[in-house]
Amino acid sequence: MLLAFNKPFGVLSQFTDASGRATLKDFIAVPGVYPAGRLDADSEGLLLLTDDGALAQRICHPRFKQAKRYLAQVEGLLSEQALAQLARGVQLNDGMTLPARAQKAPYSDAEPPAWLWPRTPPIRYRAAIPTSWLHLEISEGRNRQVRRMTAAVGFPTLRLIRLQVGDVELAELKPGAYRQISP
Repeated sequence: MLLAFNKPFGVLSQFTDASGRATLKDFIAVPGVYPAGRLDADSEGLLLLTDDGALAQRICHPRFKQAKRYLAQVEGLLSEQALAQLARGVQLNDGMTLPARAQKAPYSDAEPPAWLWPRTPPIRYRAAIPTSWLHLEISEGRNRQVRRMTAAVGFPTLRLIRLQVGDVELAELKPGAYRQISP
């Protein structure tokens, strides 16, 4: 079994939490599934869950290089130089990243994507500091990698939504909803 879940902001990518924070159990009532990979609590979007260990390994192990596509809202007006750096790979404290596919998205502060749900709580708004939207595709899965990459090129991530893992897309799945898909 394979589930696609649109993980809301603030939800942990696990089923239990001793501190009482929101977890997957608050949204998914399917026994025996577990996340194939992770999304940080402050990230949103596609999280895959399965009851098949071999499938989970194919989804999240670095050797299989599953592409993961994100939409990131970053602080500042994104430069061509930053896009080129992301495309070449970025030096992080745990080594050089693989090259990424990076493209400025055609959205603005005033007009985010029409399909995008509001985040609760909303990102901080600063009238004097504009933001940009970025499509980024990576084939690694380091801890907080997209956030660290955008910060390393001078554009800290304010909002991060995973849109796709391999061939599985978030599509029109609403936050907190899930659907069963074919593995």
